[in-house]
Amino acid sequence: MSRDIGVVMDPIHACNYKKDTSLALLWAARDRGWRLWYMEQHNLYLDGDAARGKMRPLEVREDPDDFHSLGDVEDKDLADLDAILMRKDPPFDMEFVYTTHLLENAERRGTVIVNRCSSLRDCNEKLYATQFPQCCPTLLVSRDPNELRAFHQHHGDVIFKPLDGMGGSSIFRVQPEDPNLSVILETLTGNGQQTIMAQVYLPEISAGDKRILMINGEAVPYALARVPLAGESRGNLAAGGSGRVQPLSDRDRWIAEQVGPDLRRRGLLFVGLDVIGDFLTEINVTSPTCLREIEAATSPGIASQLMDCIAAEWSKLGR
Repeated sequence: MSRDIGVVMDPIHACNYKKDTSLALLWAARDRGWRLWYMEQHNLYLDGDAARGKMRPLEVREDPDDFHSLGDVEDKDLADLDAILMRKDPPFDMEFVYTTHLLENAERRGTVIVNRCSSLRDCNEKLYATQFPQCCPTLLVSRDPNELRAFHQHHGDVIFKPLDGMGGSSIFRVQPEDPNLSVILETLTGNGQQTIMAQVYLPEISAGDKRILMINGEAVPYALARVPLAGESRGNLAAGGSGRVQPLSDRDRWIAEQVGPDLRRRGLLFVGLDVIGDFLTEINVTSPTCLREIEAATSPGIASQLMDCIAAEWSKLGR
């Protein structure tokens, strides 16, 4: 059966062809004969009781010099689509929230949204991880500079980071006697107005910040370890880290087993866990990446597994 699949994403022409996960998902949908429709956030709107989109037919190709083409704009009811991939990158701002509300209108009428809209709103990528304390490092979430300063004084070597960042942005490592502690806390908390997270520094970051992909609560058997540049404390590829694909450790699999059932319950079909050493540090639910690197090295078919999950959701809905 032919299906119509929408994608909401950042401008497709700006994609990194070699690495972009959204492209791999679109290729997998194309390979099943599903029709693709392209949208950006500003193309969505609500007309009365129906969410609609000014969308364009999308063709994707595995050609770095000519990887996509777009047809003419069509104004369609979002519920006419069988599924929509929400692949807009953070920041998780109010426009992101409004977009989830518009998509949820179609979700209520039978369109499968990946990932479920209410869970995108509920599961802050830093805070959601703390629902699994048995997996997490020692941490503190606060906007009180005195609390954060005391945490640093007690533990000595600490990572401070905002709750809404991505790609390693605005992450600070503060070691003992660092003279910049006060200004870092003032900047991150906006002088006590913005809640942030503090985590004990994990020296295992030198071996890589592992990205573990989860498909409907099940871990892909290989992770991408993002190894920091020399002198860096961030492994994010966007911050200059290099990637190394490796099999999951026993501890990695245990962490995935702790988190997996809740992902399924929340309708989070495609998620990325971040693990440093033996500890879960983040759960990425908005637009997980690193699929291309893992597929290329050892695990082809990850994107196709997600398409299988979407098809299973249609069966549950009788769609």
